[in-house]
Amino acid sequence: MTPSPTKTPLVSITGLTKTFDTPRGPLHALADVGFDIPRGAVVGLVGESGSGKTTLGRCLLRLIEPTSGSVRFDGIELTSLDGRALKAMRRRMQIIFQDPFSSLNPRMRVRDIIGEALIAHNIGRNGRDRRDRIAALLEEVGLSPDQMGRFPHEFSGGQRQRIGIARALAVEPEFIVADESVSALDVSVQAQILNLMQDLRDRRGLTILFIAHDLSVVEYLCDEVVVLYLGRIAERGPGRAVYGAPAHPYTRALLSAAPVPNPDAPRDREILRGDIPSPLNPPSGCVFRTRCRHAIDECAQILPPPVDLGGRHDAACIRIGEF
Repeated sequence: MTPSPTKTPLVSITGLTKTFDTPRGPLHALADVGFDIPRGAVVGLVGESGSGKTTLGRCLLRLIEPTSGSVRFDGIELTSLDGRALKAMRRRMQIIFQDPFSSLNPRMRVRDIIGEALIAHNIGRNGRDRRDRIAALLEEVGLSPDQMGRFPHEFSGGQRQRIGIARALAVEPEFIVADESVSALDVSVQAQILNLMQDLRDRRGLTILFIAHDLSVVEYLCDEVVVLYLGRIAERGPGRAVYGAPAHPYTRALLSAAPVPNPDAPRDREILRGDIPSPLNPPSGCVFRTRCRHAIDECAQILPPPVDLGGRHDAACIRIGEF
């Protein structure tokens, strides 16, 4: 049975902003993002490419330094840590990268790829103990310990992603950022990896931020959903609420774009116009207004605050309830 996530947040994000300096000017990747990730929950972070999802995930782990804002992990402010304190905290939080083909060092054997983390954090009494740990990790993710002497090119894409998962689990983290971790895989292999992650979450009590653009994947796995558009939160709430009663036109557009078993069935579709704007020059007011069929003049002037819809569900749109 899947354990119920607690209401206590393991990760609390407040006012998180990230601006990159580029030759063409400041690139606004994240703007005033804030939400909680409850302990033991899987929170889905969804949006199109360019929405800022990967930047957000890496800012949480301090792989990218935030420009401003707060990230608290189990009550500890991550943005102020450095040196040994940051290294010690890294053992508690890990990442599974998107591309299983480029995220593994092709010159290292599997035992060294996984064992590197054990050595870095001084885990294991000796070489034999570490080898036993690596064997157990490989078994846990569905691979054979006999494969630990192989190189990454000897594995399929799904097997490589299992190695990436084993590497993330090696230091026994509490929190994992899964950055589009199934998007590069075939659909049948995606299902296997999703089932594995669900099992690992249940067995280890993991807290996961699951980044994806495929809403069907998020619906299957996640307890809560955060919809990101051009660096700002459009909608957030429990998965059932967001999928059952999407309030923001962007969320509706993402859901209506998802394939259905019967494409001829009548559907109230929300069609997106054009492409996502450049974060070098985001629109004034509501950043979604340039693609929204419901936009009015006020949308260009007002930065919409989140509207409380009840049950920890909110959406940032000044026309909530009008369409």
